[in-house]
Amino acid sequence: MSNVYDNILGLIGSTPMVKLNTVTKDIPATVYAKLESYNPGHSTKDRIALHIIENAEKKGLLKEDSVIVETTSGNTGFSLAMVCIIKGYKCILAVSDKTKPEKIAYLKALGAVVYVCPANVPANDPRSYYEVAKRVASETPNSVYINQYFNELNIDAHYQTTGPEIWEQTQGKITHLFACTGTGGTLSGSAKFLKEKNPDIKIIGIDADGSILKSYHETGEIHKEDVHPYQIEGMGKNLIPGALLFDKVDQFVRVNDEMSAYRTREIALKEAIMGGYTTGAVTQGLIQYAQSNEFSKDDIVVLIYPDHGSRYITKVYSDKWMAEQGFVNNCVHNYDEVFKTEFIK
Repeated sequence: MSNVYDNILGLIGSTPMVKLNTVTKDIPATVYAKLESYNPGHSTKDRIALHIIENAEKKGLLKEDSVIVETTSGNTGFSLAMVCIIKGYKCILAVSDKTKPEKIAYLKALGAVVYVCPANVPANDPRSYYEVAKRVASETPNSVYINQYFNELNIDAHYQTTGPEIWEQTQGKITHLFACTGTGGTLSGSAKFLKEKNPDIKIIGIDADGSILKSYHETGEIHKEDVHPYQIEGMGKNLIPGALLFDKVDQFVRVNDEMSAYRTREIALKEAIMGGYTTGAVTQGLIQYAQSNEFSKDDIVVLIYPDHGSRYITKVYSDKWMAEQGFVNNCVHNYDEVFKTEFIK
């Protein structure tokens, strides 16, 4: 029997890559998107959830009545909750109040207990989702705190899977890797593997306007003046994650909410790829990078598209939400003038 699995966890990894043909038409390089939405939990976080939990099992840290606790912007939570269902553990998650209600409903549908915490507080504030997760873990018997921001296994999961997949899929011809940075694990693990294969591969991290990661990479110092609220979930940080290997990154590109939102919708419209907000962000990062860096026709560029757009229907794909943010261009066209909804009475 082929393509048959004992449970849904067997579907994690081995995600496809597709060539982008329209959005990147002005870039001479060949550009591929690695579609992490093809994981069963619809994001790249499936990889770390399974890897970290199975590592804890091997070390004897998890028992039948164990509790998994974590901080998440959504995707890691989905993945952990999914793995916990299959393996029989309880899951407790701390999320920020930037998390949309449908994401919280999704987490609860997968059996997770959810704490909603204010987003716009310092990382060390006792109300932050980092500190709430730590407190809950310390107060909960037989619990394991995943701690993805400072867990080396976050890096190792992508070193063992994502990086090798990209190398094999491009037959070792990749010249540039672009990925968004949140915890840093996806970028760092993939970059570590690829740099070992070919140190000339350029690794480009995409940071959010409102985050400290780009300036920290460039100066080695935290610039608190960089921090301000922003809308892109799961990207950028107001702390320095231990899972982000800055020495593996050649350059950071900072993108803003508005252009990333337009780009997300453009990718859906022109490439038929329903990606998450970070899909637009990493593509916008590539386009900004191309404005000051030359690509050749022989370059092979890979963008990691971390998750699926179904989780952003009431956010970046919502005309109402876009208008509320003041994002009125709706991409390269005014969609309302081009595409109309007709109500038949």
